[in-house]
Amino acid sequence: MVWKEGQELQAGKYIVGEVLRQGGFGITYQALHVSLNQQVVIKTPNEHLKRDPNYNKYVKRFIQEARLIAKLSKEPHPHIVRVSDLFQEGQTHCLVMEFIPGKTLFELVGQQGALPEAEALNYIRQIGDALTFVHQQGLVHRDAHPGNIMVRGQGKVVLIDFGICGELVPTTVSSMHPGHGGFAPIEQIKGDRKPTVDIYCLAATLYYTVTGERPTSSFDRKAFDAVLAPPKQLNSNISKRLNQGILRGMALEAKNRPQSMQEWLELLESPEVLVPPPVKKSYRQEVVRPLSKEYSALPLRKSNTRQSRIIPWILLVILSLFYSFIGYISADAVGEAGAIAGAVVVAGAVTGNWAVAVFLAVAVFLAWAMFLLGAVALVVAGAVALVVAGSENMFLLGAESVVLAVAGAVVVAGAVAVALAGTKLRGSFSSFHTFLILSGTSILGLVLGWWVYYSN
Repeated sequence: MVWKEGQELQAGKYIVGEVLRQGGFGITYQALHVSLNQQVVIKTPNEHLKRDPNYNKYVKRFIQEARLIAKLSKEPHPHIVRVSDLFQEGQTHCLVMEFIPGKTLFELVGQQGALPEAEALNYIRQIGDALTFVHQQGLVHRDAHPGNIMVRGQGKVVLIDFGICGELVPTTVSSMHPGHGGFAPIEQIKGDRKPTVDIYCLAATLYYTVTGERPTSSFDRKAFDAVLAPPKQLNSNISKRLNQGILRGMALEAKNRPQSMQEWLELLESPEVLVPPPVKKSYRQEVVRPLSKEYSALPLRKSNTRQSRIIPWILLVILSLFYSFIGYISADAVGEAGAIAGAVVVAGAVTGNWAVAVFLAVAVFLAWAMFLLGAVALVVAGAVALVVAGSENMFLLGAESVVLAVAGAVVVAGAVAVALAGTKLRGSFSSFHTFLILSGTSILGLVLGWWVYYSN
């Protein structure tokens, strides 16, 4: 049950304010500490979690870790939120922390776009220092994504919202939450609590801060062989050292990352990247930003980022029309299932493994030619051979080139469109997603061709 605004807790010690955040594992409220007249944050688990048979074990872990975090507040770290109270209201356990005004790093980047390298490093070093302190106390944050980093102003940031509430639900739900899945390492699904989890998360946060784009999730990288685009590919203005440091910290396997936060932070140290001292906002707007190379280059980085995600719509339209033509002329000669299979094969042919693509293309289209005796089968086989071969492997065409010449300009244009569209899509998407886009477009074209044929 969500508390209502104005509700009193602990016999009037706290008055509940607005809900700041509500997720699958917990609710975060802003509240007033009445006697101190201070704004605070109260975190509670969701009521529906009580149905979990392991709920009592999760709550016990919640209380233990909350007490450990409270010990951190006895010697306050300037970049870690302070915990002030832990109590139980009815059957609900509550954790009280200081309220940090300001914007999250998510919000800041969302409004301004990718931040200059020096500014981003200033923030990341502060959070890295905070996480080093946390690790020395035997804890792991596990949730150091941009939404849990508050920017206070004057170049200062604070790490908030320790991942303890994630213990109150199965790790497959909390650790890879869709809101920040791109920032969690793959081993976090299994509940791994090693410092390398925080290293990955903070490296992914730095990736987002200097590119303005969420990184490819570790799950997609592991399950679908998705490619993590190097940050320098999205923002050519960042240094090579920073680019390599981010990629090292985001290594898919934990053993390939630096094993301590300090070791990773040292990878980012570079004489070419100097952190400027805090500057008042008015001077920063009027003097520093127009004259700073990093700030003046910001629009270019945004443009590069947008360009990297442009889908080749014109090529996809040509591809769809090409398959409409194939669908129309093959409506009687070739079975619909075979035509769809051919479309998928073409998509697969341009998404990665050329040897497998050639094998599939030859197998599917030779079967058409042998059993259906359709001329269109040979025409499409030639088109696929052209796509699969590419400019570097034209020797694969062989006899199909003769048939392709007879097929005419439409087939050639379609084959080239497939090849170019596949190349451009692979620059922005994983092989799996490229496959889905190309095969979906191809099948849509076939259906359109069949519809036109049978409508006449």
